[in-house]
Formats: sequence, C-alpha cells, structure tokens
Amino acid sequence: MNDEDRPLRKGWTTGTCATAATKAAFTALLTGAFPDPVEVTLPGGQRPAFALATTAADAEQATAGVVKDAGDDPDVTHGALILATVRRGRPGAGVTFRAGAGVGTVTRAGLPLPPGEPAINPVPRRMMAEALAEVAGAHAVPCDAEVEIGVAKGEALAAKTLNGRLGIVGGLSILGTTGIVVPYSCAAWIHSIHRGVDVARAAGLDHIAASTGSASERAVQELYGLPETALIDMGDFVGGTLKYVKTHPVPQVTIAGGVAKMTKLAQGLLDLHSKRGAVDLETLAAFSQAAGSSDDLPARIEGANTAAEAFGLAADEGVPLGDEVARAAQQTALKVVAGKPVAVEVVVFDRQGQLVGRAPFAHAGPPR
Repeated sequence: MNDEDRPLRKGWTTGTCATAATKAAFTALLTGAFPDPVEVTLPGGQRPAFALATTAADAEQATAGVVKDAGDDPDVTHGALILATVRRGRPGAGVTFRAGAGVGTVTRAGLPLPPGEPAINPVPRRMMAEALAEVAGAHAVPCDAEVEIGVAKGEALAAKTLNGRLGIVGGLSILGTTGIVVPYSCAAWIHSIHRGVDVARAAGLDHIAASTGSASERAVQELYGLPETALIDMGDFVGGTLKYVKTHPVPQVTIAGGVAKMTKLAQGLLDLHSKRGAVDLETLAAFSQAAGSSDDLPARIEGANTAAEAFGLAADEGVPLGDEVARAAQQTALKVVAGKPVAVEVVVFDRQGQLVGRAPFAHAGPPR
C-alpha cells in the first residue's frame, strides 16, 4: 500500500494533550514521580497513553508537557508543546484553571466561557477535572488543584487562527469535544464559524457577512462598513454556516464569494471545496440565457476554461450573469434556513473585488 492509499491517521486534540500533561503533573506533585507514558480517559471511553516531552517539579508545583500529534490533519497546532503546571489548591476550592503563556483569555461575550476566563473549553476542563479526581482518589487526598495550561509559542500560532476575531487574546484555545482529531474534518474551522456567530449574536448584531475568502471578505466589509465581529470566515463551509444560523438565527445574513464559489452554490452545492464538485459550465450557460444573452454566448461559455472566463464573456456582452448566479445561489441558501427568521443576501465579487452580482435580502421565514 502506498502513502496515498493508506487510511488517514487520527490525532489528538489540544484538550486531550492538556489532560495527559495535567494528570502527569498532579501525580508528580503528590508522589514525586511522573508517570511516563500517562494514560487518560476520553469522552468516548477510549484510554490512550502519551509520552511526556518535558517535566519539572519542586515542592510547590509540577509541570509536564506533551507534544500534540494531530495525525494526518493539517492542524496549526500539530507538533505544539502543550504544558500543564499543577499547584495545590485551597482546601475545598476544587479545580481551578489559569491561562499560562500561549493560551488565550476570553474578552467577548457569546463564547462557551464568560469574559475573563482562560480559553480552555468546557469539555477539556471536564476531562482534566476527571483525570485529577482519578489521581486524587487513588492517593486518598482532596481534589483541590490549580491548573495552569500553556502552549509553547502559542501566541504566534494563534495569529494563524481566528481567535483574535472571536475576542480570544494572548494565545490559543484549548479545544476538543471527543478528544480525537479526525483528519480533514476541519473541526477547528467549523468551531470558529460557530463561535463567530455566537459572538455576533451576543453583541446584538442584526447583520453578519459570511465570506468564502479574504478578498470577498474585504469587499463585503467595504460594501457595508461592517465591524469585524460581523465577519464570518466560512471558507468552503457555506452549508455548515447556514445550518448553524438556522438554529442560532441572525436577522440578516450576507453570503459573499467569488464567481466560481458562488456558481457552485448556485448549482446546489453546500460544500464549495474543489473535491466536492466543479463549476458546471453548462449551468452557467443556462444562467446566461436566463439573463438575456445572445444566441451564441451559451456555447462560448460552455467552452470556457474557467468560471472567471465565462463571466468575462458575459460582461463583454453586458449580460448580468452575476445577478442570475446570485439569485440561484440565494435559493440554495434559503432552503437551508427555511422557516426561520433569517433573511439572506448573496453578493458575487470578481478577483479585483468588484461587485458583479447580487440577490437582495429575501426572507426565509414566515412573513413578519
């Protein structure tokens, strides 16, 4: 079996790595010895073991580090050193969490944690608390501990994520729901989309713009003068974005993208990645006819190399192909949020950021 045929290797979330490091550090604090490897329990009941990359201890605290292995997923935190420092807590205080170097702090409402809290998500917190309780029970001591989680070079890594836009400052988030990273599930991106919608709702915004890329995001922000908290970097995940908006409604949602991505949406695709489907030039040709093209334009569009070339041919004739694509894309989007108080607009931009198509807001829910 060659590398291309082998199954993709799963990895471990930052939350799982933090849990392993926390359990090892607490054990060393109580016993003076670090378990290596250290075994942890995942939410699904699996019990993987992790080697320790670094250890340090004195009478007051113990620190352990685990290098994150994201498997075959192109995760920004793959190879990062996740550190846990554990200190004895006040009697009766239970488990408390602190953000160490490289872990961010929540500064905006709408996230699973209130402002001022370290960006260590609820499931990883529960995993760590359960691991600490296991160790405390084994040594017949109270489970009172202060846990400080850090990530080496975490602030620099966070600059490659959407944390800043979500109001998480100073570093990364400690994430995970199952403890396992599934390759190419893009779970972290979907998580960021969901949290972006949550932050916008908590800020009381009634209009958000979800864009497929940085160029369309800049263009739609300039079009409306939207604040950063209203901008959702959805990438190819238009379906995932709209499904979340259906259950967490925002009154007005603008979907923004380039000609190729919006053509795919017009074709009915909700995942716009190239692996999920290509631009159908026959469909674009039919859109051009609906937009009032000459008799020979559809054939020339069918023979085009790219969606951009097809749009250029239509523009040369003054045919509003972009509006027709936007209307069809809007219909795809409205089906997802049907029955909810959400109005959807679709805007299409060319590579220069010029608006080349628009379907004005249409309401997907019952009449107001």
